[in-house]
Amino acid sequence: MKKLSLFMAGIFICLISFTQNKTNTSKPTGGTAQSTVKKKQDQMVEIITDFGNMVVKLYDSTPLHGDNFIKLVKEGFYDSLMFHRVIPGFMIQGGDPNSRNAPDSVMLGAGSAPGGMIKAEIRPYLIHKKGALAAARPDNPQKASNNCQFYIVQGEILNDVQLNMAECQVRSSNPAFTYSDAQRNLYKTTGGAPLLDQNYTVFGEVIEGIEVIDKIIAVPRDANNRPLKNVRMKMKLLN
Repeated sequence: MKKLSLFMAGIFICLISFTQNKTNTSKPTGGTAQSTVKKKQDQMVEIITDFGNMVVKLYDSTPLHGDNFIKLVKEGFYDSLMFHRVIPGFMIQGGDPNSRNAPDSVMLGAGSAPGGMIKAEIRPYLIHKKGALAAARPDNPQKASNNCQFYIVQGEILNDVQLNMAECQVRSSNPAFTYSDAQRNLYKTTGGAPLLDQNYTVFGEVIEGIEVIDKIIAVPRDANNRPLKNVRMKMKLLN
């Protein structure tokens, strides 16, 4: 009971802090100056599955993850790999090279591509809204990413109380963090998984075929959240 009381006291203090600092909302961009530099063309990748196809846009602000993803797509690395982990109301995960020839019911998620992990590129304006493309990672203080495994968020619709709690959790490691009104509106209308914010690198988003997430996530699965029938993928660069 003592631990529970301390926990609730911490949440209470956090919520007081939230109320006092809500006016200091973070913004995705700053300034109003006009730039004459031509905008770099967005990189698009199509993820092809038996449940339909998704087109993802990769963000310019996370170049280490984007360039690595494009490299693997060009090499055909992802072709025939599985979405090996699906959790309704949360996300679908894939990209483990061990899934290419994995026997049924084998637990997956420990594989990686040749080379080391990718340095974290966590941005306050990139959140885990529905359709967000993010890098999976093992526990490590630097929050560095696995170099091939990724997940796509389904999440759920949230209310202000839930968002306040999620914001408090993020502030425990990043005291200056706060959701903008636009970010809150996304979570309250489109949905997502805010408890992951500022802990994993979001490096893209689904811009076409977002309904495919819901189709994949609804498949029957085992106790490890692996689909009972393999859900394989193929990818191609669109530009």
